[in-house]
Amino acid sequence: MAHEHEIRGIAGWPMVFLLAAVVLAASAGLVLAAREAMVEGILLSSLVIAIACACFAGLTVVNPNQAKVVTLFGVYKGSLKAPGLWWVNPLTTRRRLSLRVRNFESGKLKVNDHDGNPIEIAAVIVWRIVETFEAVFNVDDYEHFVHVQTEAAVRILATTYPYDSHEDGQLSLRSSVGDITDRLRHEVHERLAKAGIEVIEARISHLAYAPEIAGAMLRRQQASAVIAARQKIVEGAVGMVEMALDEISRKGVVQLDEERKAAMVSNLLVVLCSERGVEPVVNTGTLYQ
Repeated sequence: MAHEHEIRGIAGWPMVFLLAAVVLAASAGLVLAAREAMVEGILLSSLVIAIACACFAGLTVVNPNQAKVVTLFGVYKGSLKAPGLWWVNPLTTRRRLSLRVRNFESGKLKVNDHDGNPIEIAAVIVWRIVETFEAVFNVDDYEHFVHVQTEAAVRILATTYPYDSHEDGQLSLRSSVGDITDRLRHEVHERLAKAGIEVIEARISHLAYAPEIAGAMLRRQQASAVIAARQKIVEGAVGMVEMALDEISRKGVVQLDEERKAAMVSNLLVVLCSERGVEPVVNTGTLYQ
């Protein structure tokens, strides 16, 4: 299979001066032949002028971070990448390609995640052409190819992972940003490599639940957050109660039987776990009244 190979044309400015000199010399010869009524001289000078003017079409400018793919009658001859003014065969066709870094943001795609929930997702791809032959001859339109393959990769990624993780260590689109970014870049790069395109960066630019389930999923997230917070509060309260009982027992502040310990634990847990400030009732009698 053919691949890109770089060529260098003839330096352009010397060719400009040479062709200009040839045109001037042939023009002078044409004037002289016309004065002498020399038909052969007129034809020869006219032919030289025509050829020299046609050779000017071989001049081509290559800008920085730009390439020219050169073909001659359908045969790939090479790629001009060195910036400057060059001269090549005027019969060749030169297609200009930009080697600059470009980016593309896909539209918001509506797909189902791994759990079957409809979500909206979009991605930004930073890319550039590194192989001019493949970009021109392996695909019809490399820019359209980038757009289609990027959207296909984003769809596959969205269906592979859930929007949010429900287990410890589970990868998800929302929380596993680094891993998802690496996976997306790998997916897109693998698809675009056949078009001579390098993917520099790929990241998710938009991620949300679809509008029809956004409200329900928001309530679910809020409930999960409340449950997680409650678990932390209970764990802390139990630790504080345990510490209080140990300190009372160690310092011998008061001797409590099992029934009073249970009542104390209950009261402390109510105080520590309550969402609002509690109002204690002061016992003015004895401990057992």
